[in-house]
Amino acid sequence: MTATAGAQLSHVYPRGSRVNERGHLELGGCDAVELAGRFGTPLYVVVEDDLRSRAREVADALHARHANGGVLFASKAFPCTAVLRALAEEGLGCDVASGGELALALAAGMDPAGICMHGNAKSERELREALDARVGHIVLDSLHELRLLAGLAEQLGHAQEVLLRVTPDVAGDTHAKISTGQADSKFGFSLPEAPAAIEAVRSTPSLSLAGLHVHIGSQLLELAPFAAAVRAVASLGRFDVYNFGGGLGVAYTADQRPPSFQSWVQTITGAVHQQLGEGVRLLIEPGRALVANSTVTLYTVQTVKRNVSTWVAVDGGMSDNLRPMMYGARYEAALADRPLATGGERCHVAGKHCESGDVLVRDALLDDPAPGDVLVTPTTGAYGYAMANNYNGVPRPPVVFVRDGQARAVVRRETYADLMARDV
Repeated sequence: MTATAGAQLSHVYPRGSRVNERGHLELGGCDAVELAGRFGTPLYVVVEDDLRSRAREVADALHARHANGGVLFASKAFPCTAVLRALAEEGLGCDVASGGELALALAAGMDPAGICMHGNAKSERELREALDARVGHIVLDSLHELRLLAGLAEQLGHAQEVLLRVTPDVAGDTHAKISTGQADSKFGFSLPEAPAAIEAVRSTPSLSLAGLHVHIGSQLLELAPFAAAVRAVASLGRFDVYNFGGGLGVAYTADQRPPSFQSWVQTITGAVHQQLGEGVRLLIEPGRALVANSTVTLYTVQTVKRNVSTWVAVDGGMSDNLRPMMYGARYEAALADRPLATGGERCHVAGKHCESGDVLVRDALLDDPAPGDVLVTPTTGAYGYAMANNYNGVPRPPVVFVRDGQARAVVRRETYADLMARDV
């Protein structure tokens, strides 16, 4: 089947993607079919210009509306040294939620002063590592953590700046497993608890309360909850620093039209200026919105089975993209050598793992799929690599950056030897 005249790739693909003269998907100037042949599949392909342009876009949007602001990449979305390094080169800081993420950020060249340490159950070791690294802020999540951090900071003779995480009882319209701003949450202090926690920090000499942190959830496609969160915490008083987290959603399928960085920033800054004034330092922490659409995953079709449904089985699955199994997340799929083919057969794209639920994409329209075809799922830059695993002893895929027609591996493919490297 042929593409319709003037057909274009969906906006779920990385910026600059196109169909080349051979009719193949082209990413960062590189033919996707050739990438699969060169590096093997499954394969995460990151379009570097997309990644960098989104970083500049959100930073420009914030600085245009608020003089004293900063953008921190939520590294949990794509905790890859090369990704962190690229974003650091674009002037971003980052947030980390474990000692491992902190180590990656430091290895990538992130300025420790621009790192914010998160986590609802930080260990003593992780708090020591954050103090030793002299991170800019540690986000306090409980009174126990407050006391633990205070003792460690006192031993080091270091007055650590902290933010207090507050759950504002504002829940965005998202999956329950990625909603964090509701009152009944494992994260932070509720609004009624916050005043006592604020006073506890202020009375602790080894800690310096810079301000508040708020994060209401992830993959939010409506902006009103962000403004509601600002209004909710304004009742707690005025502080020097406010970090309103991330959560801006992205387009996983062509029918989704998420808000722009500009409208998201305008909503938050407008509420901040109205409720708190313009002099505060304002931090935001986009993660998914920076990296999701920068990346696609390439697979090779292994079998096509037709029973009640048509099942197109690929050489990856829940080991490289766990989100459909965890959240019922929706994705699109296409064949890399004919991505604009019209019509097609309704198929379920299945993974290779020993679970009936290992289905990456349901009801994809694919043009006569066959074993050996290269299949692409776009919008896999957020939480694909981050949640990758070795189920069924499958080695994790490599990460390849593409730019100006050049491809370079930044993370190699795991080997069977890697699977046994920790055996004793």
